[in-house]
Amino acid sequence: MKIKDGFMLRKVGGQNVVVALGEASRSFNGIIRLNDTGVFLWQQLQQDKTEEQLLAALTAEYDIDAEKARADISDFVNSLRKAALLG
Repeated sequence: MKIKDGFMLRKVGGQNVVVALGEASRSFNGIIRLNDTGVFLWQQLQQDKTEEQLLAALTAEYDIDAEKARADISDFVNSLRKAALLG
């Protein structure tokens, strides 16, 4: 899975937000705010990654057990899917 084209991560007022640009802004009119873990996962999803690859990257980067990391990744990916941000 990979982030669709037309979505950018930006820092606005000290907050990490995802905004739609160009054509993507016609179908997505919101802003998504991300915490540091969300930013890390977003950056990972700039390239095509599986949930297992995300799990390996997240547990290598942060001091988190695999079960908690898997649940966080699942929640994050499901949120992106609901917002139609994954291609």
